[in-house]
Amino acid sequence: MTPRRIGPEALAAYLDHLDAADRAGAVELACSLLADGFSIADVLVDLVAVAQREIGRRWLAGSWSVAQEHAATHVSEQVVDAVSATIGPPRRGHVVMACVEGEWHALAARIVTEVVRAAGWRVTFLGASVPARHLVTYLHQTGPDAVLLSCVQPNRLVRAARMVGASRAAGVPVLAGGPGFGADGRWATTIGAAAWGASARDAVALLDRPRSAAHTGAPPPPPDDSYVPVLYRRRELVRLALSTVDPPPETAEDVAAGIAHLVDALIAAVRVDDDRLLRDFVEWQEEALTSRGGRALLDEVLDTLERALTEHPRVVARLRAAREGVPDDSARAD
Repeated sequence: MTPRRIGPEALAAYLDHLDAADRAGAVELACSLLADGFSIADVLVDLVAVAQREIGRRWLAGSWSVAQEHAATHVSEQVVDAVSATIGPPRRGHVVMACVEGEWHALAARIVTEVVRAAGWRVTFLGASVPARHLVTYLHQTGPDAVLLSCVQPNRLVRAARMVGASRAAGVPVLAGGPGFGADGRWATTIGAAAWGASARDAVALLDRPRSAAHTGAPPPPPDDSYVPVLYRRRELVRLALSTVDPPPETAEDVAAGIAHLVDALIAAVRVDDDRLLRDFVEWQEEALTSRGGRALLDEVLDTLERALTEHPRVVARLRAAREGVPDDSARAD
């Protein structure tokens, strides 16, 4: 029998509740779906998570403000609270859920937490932006069966690698999740994760696999250490690029954040030895940066980074490869 799926009408109604910051309406809709026979995973994955991706798209496109996005996210967090209140006591082992250090968007990880809890696991949710040293201390104190590690943006992969390394050293396998590890999770095993899943349902399936609790996966390949000097110069590179483009005061903070994300993506691309990471990130970041200064701003940032890093030819080659992969405005107009 084909499993039931939450339909577009329910999703549209839920988005309307988010647009209006209507907590009561959103919670009532989610609970009515549970009463209608949909599972907790159905509601959290096919409704709440899908809606969250849509509001992120609306923010990036400029149709929603930061305030609207924050208000909608808060409503969805309350929906997750209401749905999770229906979950019974754990009957299986213990796993830890954490977001990569620097990752402040924790709703996706919270959804994974509650879907895994609904499957019977005891889950400790450590929340957003967990430093690697704090994670490893907690693992030694509690000895969980696995770590579920969420990474939404690939520019956080260097920090993710630290967390995976710390977990491996503690003998705890890491099950990675989120688009930050690549659309197909290609960078998860590169930094030492035991496996990767695309969704909360995948996390449950990975935990269900027979395995030794001490199995952390194959050792990762040695990293390309060309990223290290760029990492040490991160703040300098951001300041240099920002001073070069000299944005107007009303956009300076956003442009600075965009430049910092771009530098982090460069560092991550070198760390995992994959030009696709930086190329894809530049294509995504192009919309955010060019909306605040035109395509010329992005080109100027890339030029500045290239000039500043001439003594690192492998890094410069990645910058050029990323730049060549981004269509210019005239090509897009065609």
